[in-house]
Amino acid sequence: MASLTIRNLDNALKEKLRVRAARHGHSMEEEARVILKASLAAKKKPQSMGAAFREWFGREHGVELELPERQPIREPPDFGE
Repeated sequence: MASLTIRNLDNALKEKLRVRAARHGHSMEEEARVILKASLAAKKKPQSMGAAFREWFGREHGVELELPERQPIREPPDFGE
């Protein structure tokens, strides 16, 4: 396994890492590994809302909607005078 040293880390950021590690029952080093692994493994964010909905609710997630058959456009109402 490789090692990594991070210099010039802001004190406030180090404190947040310490608190987060304690909350998860990890050392700061393990918490940093978890954060790096999750960050680098994250999928690229979708470019549009449609793509996001397909990602969140697509067939592979068990949601399959039956779309109604298209109908011709209705005539607008006549509010005649």
